[in-house]
Amino acid sequence: MPEKVMPGPVEDLSGIREAVCIHTRKVYDSCRDKDCIEDLRFYPKLQYVDVINRALSVKGGSAKLLYVYVDVEPVSFNRGFYTIDMRFFYSVTLQAYLSCPAPVTVEGLCVFDKRAILFGSEGNAKIFSSELRTGEPDLQLTSRSNLPVAVVEAVDPIVLDARIMDCCGKRDCDCELCEVPSFVNSCFDGELSSGDDSRRIYVTLGQFSIVRLERDSQLLVPVYDYCMPDKECACGSGTEDPCGIFRNIAFPVGEFFPPNTVRLPGITSRRSRRMGPRRQGRQRSTSRSVFPAIKPGHSTTTPPRGNTWWASMAKNMWTAAPGTRSAPPMCWF
Repeated sequence: MPEKVMPGPVEDLSGIREAVCIHTRKVYDSCRDKDCIEDLRFYPKLQYVDVINRALSVKGGSAKLLYVYVDVEPVSFNRGFYTIDMRFFYSVTLQAYLSCPAPVTVEGLCVFDKRAILFGSEGNAKIFSSELRTGEPDLQLTSRSNLPVAVVEAVDPIVLDARIMDCCGKRDCDCELCEVPSFVNSCFDGELSSGDDSRRIYVTLGQFSIVRLERDSQLLVPVYDYCMPDKECACGSGTEDPCGIFRNIAFPVGEFFPPNTVRLPGITSRRSRRMGPRRQGRQRSTSRSVFPAIKPGHSTTTPPRGNTWWASMAKNMWTAAPGTRSAPPMCWF
């Protein structure tokens, strides 16, 4: 059993100089999700309510993730596990089509609730800090428990579908507009509709997200050396030679000589699938000429035996005048 490593200098042939104890957040559990969120209620701005009431149809546009509210609570029946409740706030832009061909852009809000259960271990220690912030209570007198911290990473969603429906009561996925934080309302340049509209829009979004539980921990890590930057800070004074910068740009060969074929990723020819990987490797490593090899003593005026189509082409191209001996052309296509 190897010896226990203690903080301090380490003699190691791999370049490790020291074992250092650091304070950081350790990830105890994480998950990723690809959610297809169907029938999300669209809360438009008040100025677009009349447009939606007269619209014949709507089409998807774009969506932007504004904010995610995250709350962590322990699971009472399973020690060490926590529920993570998330509420996503989106700014969605749609295209509403009226009687005229040109669509009208409408903007509004969508809200999505999500829950996950992850392992975050246990810890009942109370943490005190000497850090002081101006205008806030002294953190030396403020304690906090060692609960895990939930972190949500998400990208802007994709608008998959949008449709208009006549008002027929409240759905389970509808939320009251009063539950939206004030700073989210301030992201829109106008007041949002309260939800008492005669016609409503429901959208379908595709959301990618990663959720993880982190906890403050002290870890012993190997250290190679101090991280000293190698490059100098660019001053950006504008004194650089523009011609010198232009000379460092590679010549765009592909713009002048486009490729002969465009091979799509994941698509192979029928011959390649029939040949198999071993024969494909031998085929790639073998270079063959367009014209078949001419054996010594073979007349260039006589086409070689083989394929009928090739023989007819060679006969027409290699026919020379009587008494002359012409070489095969270098390129005939």
